[in-house]
Amino acid sequence: MEGLSSFFRLKERGTDIRTEITAGASTFLTMSYIIFVQPAVLSAVGMDFGSVMIATCISSAIGSILMGVLANYPIALAPAMGHNFFFVFTVCGAVAVGGMGLSWQQALAANFISGFLLLVLCLLGAVDYIIHAVPNCLRHGIAVGIGLLIALLGLEWGGIVVDAPGTLVGMGRVGSPPALLTIFGTFLIAALMIRKMKGAILVGILTCAGLALAFGMAEFKGIAGAPPSIRPTFFQFDFSGLFAHAQFWMVIAIFLFLDLFDTIGTLVGVGAKAGLVDREGRMPQGQKAIGADAGATVAGTILGTSTITSYIESAAGVAAGGRTGLTAMTTGALFLLAVLFAPLAQTVGGGYEVAPGVWLYPVIAPALIVVGSLMFSLAREIDWKEPTDAFSAYLTIIIIPLTVSITEGIAAGFISYSLLRTVKGDFWKISPLIHVLAALFLLRYTFLMG
Repeated sequence: MEGLSSFFRLKERGTDIRTEITAGASTFLTMSYIIFVQPAVLSAVGMDFGSVMIATCISSAIGSILMGVLANYPIALAPAMGHNFFFVFTVCGAVAVGGMGLSWQQALAANFISGFLLLVLCLLGAVDYIIHAVPNCLRHGIAVGIGLLIALLGLEWGGIVVDAPGTLVGMGRVGSPPALLTIFGTFLIAALMIRKMKGAILVGILTCAGLALAFGMAEFKGIAGAPPSIRPTFFQFDFSGLFAHAQFWMVIAIFLFLDLFDTIGTLVGVGAKAGLVDREGRMPQGQKAIGADAGATVAGTILGTSTITSYIESAAGVAAGGRTGLTAMTTGALFLLAVLFAPLAQTVGGGYEVAPGVWLYPVIAPALIVVGSLMFSLAREIDWKEPTDAFSAYLTIIIIPLTVSITEGIAAGFISYSLLRTVKGDFWKISPLIHVLAALFLLRYTFLMG
């Protein structure tokens, strides 16, 4: 035990083994909803539900353990909410409805390359340049826009918002059983969060699952059992098909930037609460933390899941006293144990067929709506009094949910920011990276979408 205490510098950070383990369990409870949500999302493009669930648990464990060992931070990792929707609806979405039309095997290959490139950037020390090049208004605007997209999909999966010819979407039958369950679950989770209950989202999901079983909206598959095979998604890359696609570079770049933005935001936010930020506002082990994130993404894509990133829910563990990597490693160990509960995940995320070929997911829809609201709170970080920042962020935020495309929102943000800063006379005052990306997005519209 003395060696463990010395390795993680427990005394130096004013904690002990018992506190760290308790904190790790608290973090796991707050973020374990991803075990049910991730396979439900990725299975929408034909990925095997059970295999994705196992990939989610193992990659989350790998990422959390890497974070604990390399950076000694109490921050856990798992598949990123928002990135999974970009993977499914933008990258693998049908071209006819605004998607890029890649197969999930090609999307995994792009995600693998983005994780590898992020790892290389960490080794070269180039991450700081990218971080400081992208303005806060765009970073936060992207997160808010993704939050709105997640909420929109949650409302659709719960039957509250439906297709409406002429106005695109409208109110669904809120008196239908799936919609009522979604509404109940959403307010239950919100109420539990108000009462500061640990694992509020998980409790809400499991409660909704119980009600869904009682009212015939879910099929009981069991609770625990032998883990399903990971073979259907393991090493299922299609690099040749990826590089044959006209927008492969765009997919890789956006995967990389989203991962980097999410990680930095979480590291700064949680790190400040844990007292890991120095007087200059920097995190001494920041490069190693981003490296752990990149390594986990590479491992996750090999196993068969989308981008792995640091979770803001790690703040729950910090609030419980977690201050070192032992907290993250505890969370990782619990993710490994979760592979034994694949039948429960299939019960929760299996969906409910309301018409032939039409499925709703009222059990997990409340979690999406609530997560969307949490991401929307980042709007307060945008300087709305500065016209350039405000308008660029606004375009980013509004276009992502309206086009159901994170790519289009990011493009609008970079192009508008570059143009407006040029009009303002600040062309040379911002990073050349912004102008280059804006030009690339413009070329994309000119040559690929003309």
